[in-house]
Amino acid sequence: MQYNEFGAWLMNQLHQKVQKISINAGFTCPNRDGRVGTGGCTYCNNQTFNPEYCKTEKSITQQLNEGKEFFRRKYPSMRYLAYFQAYTNTYAALDELKAKYEEALAVDDVVGLVIGTRPDCMPDPLLDYLQALHDSGVFVLVEYGIESVHDRTLLRINRGHNHACTVDAVCRTAARGIPVGGHIILGLPGETADDVVATAVELSRLPIAILKLHQLQLIKGTRMAREFREHPDDFMRMTADEYVMLVCDFIRHSRPDMVFERFVSQSPPQLLAEPGWGLKNYQFVEKVKRQLLADAT
Repeated sequence: MQYNEFGAWLMNQLHQKVQKISINAGFTCPNRDGRVGTGGCTYCNNQTFNPEYCKTEKSITQQLNEGKEFFRRKYPSMRYLAYFQAYTNTYAALDELKAKYEEALAVDDVVGLVIGTRPDCMPDPLLDYLQALHDSGVFVLVEYGIESVHDRTLLRINRGHNHACTVDAVCRTAARGIPVGGHIILGLPGETADDVVATAVELSRLPIAILKLHQLQLIKGTRMAREFREHPDDFMRMTADEYVMLVCDFIRHSRPDMVFERFVSQSPPQLLAEPGWGLKNYQFVEKVKRQLLADAT
């Protein structure tokens, strides 16, 4: 058994090689500003996934152009997707959102948008606009931070929404013909390997095209890092090889047509409390592939 890779899926969608460029467009989050909650999710620190060029004092155009220069050295003919990544990238008035997205699409060689957001921040008027973009030939992928399908976990990590909210947002988005991605964290406090399998089964019944998995990373200074110090037995502490087995189990219980974009994430070492496995993403992918192959023989 193998799995469907994101790069091949993208090539099939766009018929050309593309690269995502992350953008920090200055959004906040309803789980930080008081609309839903304060303090954010207990694991969250956005410094862990923003490239150096992603600075809010830079315009969207400047961030994209600097990202293009970074990738162009190796791939001169590359085309790009503007990846609105940091915080909640649908959390603003519609006119402001349109201006930000259209600034990105006006940059040379940008052929589409990837929009990271929360399930509780996708109003129908915005979906109307994104559907119109999609129908006009612009590539649009909406990536929801799902994190867990278990309501007890969502409550514990201060997520600010329940799984029913995720189901609603995913179904409304997919009904417009817009590809839907989901982000899941494996190993959240209180969850077991059986819960991970249940997550794969539940997500497979939803119209999700792409999943990004990653291990729970404990980031220094977060509430979850403090929780781990106080209640370590509530956490699945795994070696890299044990996590490989968990990922493979997730894949086996997922729909055959599910696309997997990522299995691990790498936070800056100076921010990471644990786990520090010392593996590059490509090394981990090879471990997963070898294990899936071994399981099939």
